[in-house]
Amino acid sequence: MAFKLKYFVVTAALFLGVSFCFEQQAHAYVDPGSSLLIFQSISAMITGALFYFRKRLKSLFTRSSTSSSSTEVSEK
Repeated sequence: MAFKLKYFVVTAALFLGVSFCFEQQAHAYVDPGSSLLIFQSISAMITGALFYFRKRLKSLFTRSSTSSSSTEVSEK
C-alpha cells in the first residue's frame, strides 16, 4: 500500500511540474459567480461531513459513561 502511495505522489508531482513547464496563456473568462459556486460546494461538503460524523465528533468533546450505564441496563 505504501508503495502505491509513493508511486501516486511521485506521478502527481511530475505531472504538476510538467504542466507548469508547458503553461500557455489562456484567453478565457471566469464568471464571478463561479467562485461563489465553488465556495458553496466546498461548504456543503464540509457541512455534510460534519453532519455525517456528528456522533464521533460529539464523543471527542464529551465524556460518556456508556460503559457503566450499559452494564446497569444489562443487569436489569
